[in-house]
Amino acid sequence: MFLERDVSHRKSGGSIEVIAGSMFSGKTEELIRRLRRARFARQKVEIFKPAIDTRYSHEAVVSHDENSIPSTPVDNSATILLLSGGVEVVGIDEAQFFDKGLVDVCTRLADQGVRVIIAGLDMDFKGKPFGPMPELMAIADYVSKVHAICVRCGNVAQFSHRLSANEKQVLLGERNEYEPLCRVCFNKLRS
Repeated sequence: MFLERDVSHRKSGGSIEVIAGSMFSGKTEELIRRLRRARFARQKVEIFKPAIDTRYSHEAVVSHDENSIPSTPVDNSATILLLSGGVEVVGIDEAQFFDKGLVDVCTRLADQGVRVIIAGLDMDFKGKPFGPMPELMAIADYVSKVHAICVRCGNVAQFSHRLSANEKQVLLGERNEYEPLCRVCFNKLRS
């Protein structure tokens, strides 16, 4: 006898998971890993990224190691709520680029029983809290802080040092614009 798989029993309490850290720390890699596991478990997954992030792809979340997963680019956090009907897991990459409304969107999704997994920079290039990330970390059920390796001394790095003189808070880039630094090396260069 064949039984149709009923996934409605999975709709239990939702949660908010935040993966935070500097550039080159593996945030997106970890996000992709968790989302692939959810898909493997046959959960309905939807992935979002800010439409402004076109560094590697317009329609995929791509890590610096070139692992990728299809996503939907959106202009604002409210769109995430509109496009998340009937899903069990929502993934959000580069959360620091979203508006402050992302906190409410994630709370509402979790309250509806959705597992929300968010990845983003916790600090900007000046070492200051970035976008909605501090509030997301505060309301999260789980927070994973990931670290890179300081390119100057080899210690654990938690800062994203900008190599150019551009002072705009949002400047999309990779290795030619940013480098991961530890606290000591970051403070030496900032003074």
